[in-house]
Amino acid sequence: MLIEIYKSLLQFFGKQYWWPAETKDEIIIGAILTQNTSWHNVEKAIFNLKKEGFCSLCKIREIPLEDIQQLIKPAGFYKQKSVYLKEIARFFENFDENTDTLQFRKMLLNVKGIGFETADSILLYAFSRPVFVIDAYTIRLLKRKKLFESSKYEEVQSFFMQNLPKDVELFKEYHALIVKLAKTYCRKNPYCTECPIKCA
Repeated sequence: MLIEIYKSLLQFFGKQYWWPAETKDEIIIGAILTQNTSWHNVEKAIFNLKKEGFCSLCKIREIPLEDIQQLIKPAGFYKQKSVYLKEIARFFENFDENTDTLQFRKMLLNVKGIGFETADSILLYAFSRPVFVIDAYTIRLLKRKKLFESSKYEEVQSFFMQNLPKDVELFKEYHALIVKLAKTYCRKNPYCTECPIKCA
């Protein structure tokens, strides 16, 4: 069923080419900034960082916290997110990219401000590690399709990863398609009659 839903979404929406970033650092920074806000607001903050030449982990490590706060204000929660950006920038300063995925994930989850969704977004989109990203949209879809009842992150993630090929590009595209579906049809007040997977 998960593969059928994926095929239906891909046919209907087409490829999403997500994550919209130019560099690995930009993906990592974006993964922090997108916490509790819309991508539209993140884009404004990213634009500010790029304009000043600060959209890299190296620059984030160097510039004062107050400067980061001013630049990322559009993304909301700018005081705590500036601290998170400093923490993740320090984490990657001497990081060995050959670290295996499980250990890499555990290390990320020990960084201040990094939860499951943020860690897995970094793993999947910045480092092409085969982990499926779960968000509120994913859980909403599963419940409405009556495919899986749990809302626990790691249980939902296991459901996807046990029932899909272990394919990084598939995981990226599927997650992006679910986000697209949730923003257009599977909203809090859904448009079920027009949904492209109502019969999937």
